[in-house]
Parts: sequence; C-alpha cells; structure tokens
Amino acid sequence: MAITDRVVLPGGEEVPQLGIGTWMMGERAGSLKEEAESVRTGIELGMRLVDTAEMYGDGKCESFLGEALAGLRDEVFLVSKVYPHNASRAGVVSACERSLSRLKTDRLDLYLLHWRGGVPLEETILGFEHLKSQGKIRHWGVSNFDTDDMEELWETPGGEGCAVNQVLYNLARRGPEWDLLPWLEEHDMPLMAYSPIEQGRIPTDGALAEIAGKHKATPFQVALAWVMRNLNNIVIPKASRVAHMRDNRGAADIVLDSEDLASLDLAFAPPSRKRSLEML
Repeated sequence: MAITDRVVLPGGEEVPQLGIGTWMMGERAGSLKEEAESVRTGIELGMRLVDTAEMYGDGKCESFLGEALAGLRDEVFLVSKVYPHNASRAGVVSACERSLSRLKTDRLDLYLLHWRGGVPLEETILGFEHLKSQGKIRHWGVSNFDTDDMEELWETPGGEGCAVNQVLYNLARRGPEWDLLPWLEEHDMPLMAYSPIEQGRIPTDGALAEIAGKHKATPFQVALAWVMRNLNNIVIPKASRVAHMRDNRGAADIVLDSEDLASLDLAFAPPSRKRSLEML
C-alpha cells in the first residue's frame, strides 16, 4: 500500500512523506519480536523510510534493524546519524562503516550529523562526500540545526550538498515555523520532523478531540496529519506495536481543511517571535 504523498529531496529524488522512527527500539530483549513485526508492518503499509542513529542504544537499534530489515533492505530508504564527536573527516567514515556493519547493508540512503559539535563543519562535509564517492551513502544531511547553523553550513565549502534537516517539530513545538521552515523551503530542503506527536504527550482533548471526531480518527492521527499538511515535511513517528503502526499509517489519509487548521492554531498557537530550536 503506497503512501501517496511524497517529499522531493534536492536533486529530485522522491521519498515517502510518512516514515518510521526507531528511537529506543531494539533495547529490550523481550520486545524485539513485537518491534520487528511493527517495523515490517509499517514497510508493508508503505512507510518505507526508516530512521535510526548510532546513538540509539549505543548501536543496539541499528543491530536490531539489521535483523528486522532482512530481505527488505532494498525496499526502504534507510537513514542513520553520526555522533558529533565521531564527525571528523576520518571519524565519520569509520562511524559509517560501523553503522553499515550493524545494519547489515552496504550503503545508507541518508546519513545525518546528529547535532552540532566541536568538529568544523568543513571536516564533516569532507567525510560525507568521501562516503558518497565510495557509494557508502547516497545523500547526507544534518539534524538539530537552527537557522543560523543552516546559514553557516550553506556558506561552508560543500554545504550546499545538504539534503535534509531533521528537527523536533509538532503541534506543541512550533518554533521552527518562525524562520527555520521558511529558510528550508527557500532552499528547497525538506524538514524531517522527529517526535511528531511529542512522544504521545500532546494534549488530546479540546480541538484535537473535536477534529478527530469529525474525521473519524484519533487525536494522534490528527496531530500527525497536521505535520504532514506541508509537503516539505517528512514525518517519522515511532510505533513499537503493530496496532500503533497501523494507526500512524491512517494519518496519511486525513486531509485537514482550513477550519481544522484554524482551530488548531487557536489551541496550539504558532510562534510570535524567534525561539531557540528545541531538542529531545
């Protein structure tokens, strides 16, 4: 079952707008089977973008996905992230090779710098570009970069090769709308939204409940649909259970109208000033 809405990366490649996040998956032996079934169900349902990181469980999540994606690797757009302290010219290459080994694959479709660190951006870019030349990654990008970070990246030699910026963005965390989202849209670069339902902590009463009733959906589905209202946004909710994964997939079929969006603006006000980018 395809996800109809696609997001276009710089260069023209299209990826599913709705993908799968995996933070804190693969860390508990008793949950591995259920989590693997959930991931495979999501892929079957068309959520064929899977995001992970070497930080998640200190590599346990990547190792878990190496098993869960057995026989499915070529069907997914696979994303991982490198620690800032591993992001030197040589360090990023070594870190990527370790991630590839854990994931049991020969390449990543997208490799991200997890957040800003002390390594100069130019060094990290050189490492990324070397990995591209070796066919070990297809695209590279960043995560948790605010507007000033993106401007610095863009001015760094090779920085225009960035494909994506992954940040915290949901109804309760609308700060990126002030200047980061406009910057990304101006530069034809997608935003990848992590924790798009605030790890289940978004208030589900009031406007969300009313709109959910109108669309015969759940409040969390409406919250996901809200992030997906913008076709420049890739969304990566996590679901450790099959039923939850199916619920996430249902959000892709919800189309919010202007009345819905106005109600959500009243309940979750857009930013009225610049706010520093938040992280989880």
